[in-house]
Amino acid sequence: MERKKNFYAGPSVLPLEVLKQVQEELVDYKGNGLSMIETSHRGGMFEEMYDETLAIFKRLIGAGDEHEFYFLGGGATLQFAMVPINFLPQDGKAGYINSGSWSEKALMDAKKLGNIEIVWDGKESNYTTLPNMEALVVDPGLSYLYLCSNETIGGIQYKEFPKTDSVPLIADMSSDIFSRPIDVNRFGMIFGGVQKNLGPAGAAFVLYRKELLEKQNPNLPSYLDYKAHGKNKGLVNTPPVFAIWVVNLVLKWIESHGGIEGMARRAEEKSRLIYDVIDSTPFYRSPVDTQHRSSMNVVFRLPSEELEELFIKESKKAGMLGLKGHRSVGGLRASLYNSLEPAAVEALAQFMREFETRHG
Repeated sequence: MERKKNFYAGPSVLPLEVLKQVQEELVDYKGNGLSMIETSHRGGMFEEMYDETLAIFKRLIGAGDEHEFYFLGGGATLQFAMVPINFLPQDGKAGYINSGSWSEKALMDAKKLGNIEIVWDGKESNYTTLPNMEALVVDPGLSYLYLCSNETIGGIQYKEFPKTDSVPLIADMSSDIFSRPIDVNRFGMIFGGVQKNLGPAGAAFVLYRKELLEKQNPNLPSYLDYKAHGKNKGLVNTPPVFAIWVVNLVLKWIESHGGIEGMARRAEEKSRLIYDVIDSTPFYRSPVDTQHRSSMNVVFRLPSEELEELFIKESKKAGMLGLKGHRSVGGLRASLYNSLEPAAVEALAQFMREFETRHG
């Protein structure tokens, strides 16, 4: 079977060797006589795999004993509410940077739960740029400052993060986690769905500084309480076993391919292939401010919507899937997550040149 070139924004491409290992071990996990997805999560082979997964994640990102880390069921969207439920007191105020669709969704949920200040709003620029970090004013009285590090729909990504001093910085890193090194100590909390750079849909990762819980709201329902999850390693209820198992294998794949530094090199090389084509001709156009272009989600437009529809049709015939832009903005989008092989991106870049020759 010839596999398609997968540019979907999520759920997204996984390493072929990981898929083959899952296939091989699905029925009989490492000779234990049963599958990982049919064993108890209260010990045994699951607990061994889970503890290993937590350790690899923390090692890769550079987190220490001062950090709590675990997985929760569902995706990042639940955290849009859990963050203010836990960390926005009734007499407090949280700051949000509105840089696109996903930060706006988090902002709208937080507004229902407490007092919110929009520290910077990208709506006027149609979410095509980010704030000047040097000029960004952060009120020291904020309970936290929230941002989304990479907007998958708008194709915009932070290359540097705001200085918040004593204000905890909380970031949704669903779509660019482990695509580049970050200083984890600059953040009070990071979280994200795993279905873009880490595994299949069904789980979210949550990492925070333990000191953040000192200002946590009291008397929370157990599943919405980060402290309760921390005491139980995220095992308050049955975890998404399959998703976590695949994350374990993907993390090992990342380590075997140069770690985060290796992923960063891949991301830079792959995204440059597409941006070089876009910048070489007026036929393709990137709506995003050059300095804030995403290395994970490359969005671009053609001279007409008719040509965009033809591009999608012809690229699909060429074995390339997932290039249609999000329904809310249209256009085209190529998602270049860690697991996508450079050869697939080289093929897309060549297709773009040939498409322009035929239709430009």
